[in-house]
Amino acid sequence: MNIAGSHLTYCTNIHPGESWPEVRANLERHVVAVKQRVCPDAAFGIGLRLSARAAHELAAPGELAALRRFLAEHDLYVFTINGFPHGAFHATPVKADVYRPDWLEDERLAYTNLLGDLLAQLLPDGVHGTISTVPGCFRARADHDAPARMATRIRAAAAHLDTIFRRTGKRITLALEPEPCCAIETIAEAITFFTHHLRGVAHVGLCLDACHAAVEFEDLDVALGALFAANVEVAKVQLSAGLRVLPADVAARRALARFAEGVYLHQVVARHGDGLTRYVDLPDALAANAPADEWRIHFHVPIFRDELGAFASTQPFLIDLLALHRASPLSTQLEVETYTWDVLPAEFRDQPIADAVARELAWVIERIQ
Repeated sequence: MNIAGSHLTYCTNIHPGESWPEVRANLERHVVAVKQRVCPDAAFGIGLRLSARAAHELAAPGELAALRRFLAEHDLYVFTINGFPHGAFHATPVKADVYRPDWLEDERLAYTNLLGDLLAQLLPDGVHGTISTVPGCFRARADHDAPARMATRIRAAAAHLDTIFRRTGKRITLALEPEPCCAIETIAEAITFFTHHLRGVAHVGLCLDACHAAVEFEDLDVALGALFAANVEVAKVQLSAGLRVLPADVAARRALARFAEGVYLHQVVARHGDGLTRYVDLPDALAANAPADEWRIHFHVPIFRDELGAFASTQPFLIDLLALHRASPLSTQLEVETYTWDVLPAEFRDQPIADAVARELAWVIERIQ
């Protein structure tokens, strides 16, 4: 839906589904229900997540046409695709495998190009499209020449999107999403990567994930000012929140064990005074048994919650970001992305998923409209 000049939606990666029939069933069951709750009388945009398998199945003869008919019947449109997880994303350990294949591998380029082809056929005329993607690779895989090798494939993806634009008029931007413990982890690292390797390259920008930026203790004013000065486009903003633990004392660390689940990677950034220590996953931070002034944890939590039991969330960071967006829009695309509903402790997921998502969207609308 279009709210104050920006398209607002939620990402369908919160619904388990790796095949196209499963994704289509999620659209029919969940997305239609969310639309009825938040904008029954207006068009509702979809943040579509397609695995490589689902993308290939959607590309089969007749499937895209059937999807376009479904979208028209329900007053829905697709303007962004989450092209981050290539493979399975639910009910099986994902952890660091979520980045593979990465931008060091040709398979990531082929997958992204396919998503571009699909989005070009779904995108309404006059609407800017985006594909969010991994921040290069997991940091442990990045050697000294990794940035140059990743940039070569990213430029090839941008060239493919430029070909689509010249052929169809559909403008699509590939949006790199900085994330803790990755080759592009912070806004400053993203700017360095763009400046050294992607200067002047069209169809590439940034996906600013509010949870990731908050976990990294980013200074919003400084980060956004630096992006503007470097002429790096914020193609999409993902509206999300993580966990805050202050102080990270013995009692807090003991209580955090409930969040150390086995599916997703939950990076931790610990602050000691002015210094930061990073841990690849929550179990690593707990095992280190090191007290800190504050921990911020990459565990996406419902954005309408300012606390989860004994813990706070990074919701204040998101509130500040939305206030800045309201004063001067940061992007034309806003996407709520709380993909961890299935692994949250039970007391924090005590309502039907359509109701919870609608509550998140209503929370955002209240702050930007």
